[in-house]
Amino acid sequence: MLTEADCVELAERLAAAERDRKPIPPLTRDRPGLGAAEAYAIQLHNIRRRAGTVVGHKVGLSSKAMQQMMGVDEPDYGHLLADMRLSEGEPADAGRYCYPRVEIEVAFLLGADLPGEGCTERDVLDATEAVAPSIELIDSRIENWQISLADTIADNASSAGFVVGAARVPPERIDLRGIEAVLYRGDEIVAQGRSDAVLGNPATAVAWLARTVAGFGVRLRAGHLVLPGACARAIDARPGDEFRASFSGLGEVRLTFEGTQHG
Repeated sequence: MLTEADCVELAERLAAAERDRKPIPPLTRDRPGLGAAEAYAIQLHNIRRRAGTVVGHKVGLSSKAMQQMMGVDEPDYGHLLADMRLSEGEPADAGRYCYPRVEIEVAFLLGADLPGEGCTERDVLDATEAVAPSIELIDSRIENWQISLADTIADNASSAGFVVGAARVPPERIDLRGIEAVLYRGDEIVAQGRSDAVLGNPATAVAWLARTVAGFGVRLRAGHLVLPGACARAIDARPGDEFRASFSGLGEVRLTFEGTQHG
């Protein structure tokens, strides 16, 4: 078992890697017994250290393909902070990140608090004010994305940024399981999928999140944004890339990159 001091030391490794854009070896290389609960403690230490406003949460590893690749049978989660919010109208600086990638997701905007333990898909639908098109920017502070489940949990589920498009659609007006999503780099299709890739229904991922964070004394509140997981595989982002994501029934969202590539 890791001590509190151990968790703080590992958290500081990740914080320095993010600050200096110098990825580190997997935490599990030195701590092969690192478990999920300890990894969440490391994550929370860095969230508190940043002292930013929590504006929501993201679910990671919510597709069966990603779970199988990682050898796990449930998702993980991370925090979304106000300073992670990106703009469609202002390019993101690729040099701020170690290994930036983008994913396409159906964002949930909560109009009411969600229950914790026992939260159901029905609760999620009742509490969701609208869904919206989004692109999540993920990054890893671990060298070459060589992550185990514990590594990515400790690293805030590889969170780095997000942009949400203008459209707002009440969940009862769209088939949440049948949203087709396509990601373009310029005019080239680089990824495509459907919203039911996320645990069969992205609302299922949001309900899982509400139940899981309740165990850490956290509630998903009105006004929060929830990113339930990617509809398709993640795509590397480079300076000069112009991404456009199109969602059936939800419209589009864009994210462009400038700057100098890490490394």
